[in-house]
Amino acid sequence: MLTLTDLSYAKLKTYQRLYRDHFPENLALRVHRALSWLARAEAARAAQDSDSAFIFYWISFNAAYANDFGQADRLPEQEHFQQFLAKICAYDTDEHLYELIWQQFSSSIRLLMSNHFVYAPYWEFQRGRISEVEWLKRFAQSKEQTHNALANKNVPLALSHIFNRLYTLRNQLMHGGSTWNSQINRQQVNDASNLLSKLVPLIIGLMMNAPDQLWGEAIYPVINPS
Repeated sequence: MLTLTDLSYAKLKTYQRLYRDHFPENLALRVHRALSWLARAEAARAAQDSDSAFIFYWISFNAAYANDFGQADRLPEQEHFQQFLAKICAYDTDEHLYELIWQQFSSSIRLLMSNHFVYAPYWEFQRGRISEVEWLKRFAQSKEQTHNALANKNVPLALSHIFNRLYTLRNQLMHGGSTWNSQINRQQVNDASNLLSKLVPLIIGLMMNAPDQLWGEAIYPVINPS
């Protein structure tokens, strides 16, 4: 069993090399891919490139959770990773995720949740699709629900709200909606990168500690050339 403290690529990779032959094929592929991107994220973070680090951390997270569904079974991506986070939380019997988001990153999460630039309905208001009253109401409700979820140790709900903010930031970066190394969004990118630097390794560790669970078929399985 992997000890889920002070996790890094090096520690996770060492454990993976020792036990990967005992992993089901779909978990082995997920972990292998996720670790490859985690290594790149750590390198970018060491180089103080928060934009690249955030993107690589997100790809690592994506490699861990993405499933190969049929067309009829496809869900919006946010629903997909929310289901995955709820599953991960069920295996976190020692409450490592709660300790991380409540004790280590409570101030960063509070700032992230109060930042309207990573709140999707704010941009819906900017596009004229909802009223100012509506987005402000939903914004206040989201912050209150996150606070209550943390206070009540409802980690899946808290992570759902947190990752919705991170997903908006992900969209801004991945779709060219921001400038690299822009000072305008430095605070949210730095905070998000720092948070994912702890969350993503923990998620990978929790997966490796639950090899007998059903993680589903990995998206784009490896096909050997004929």
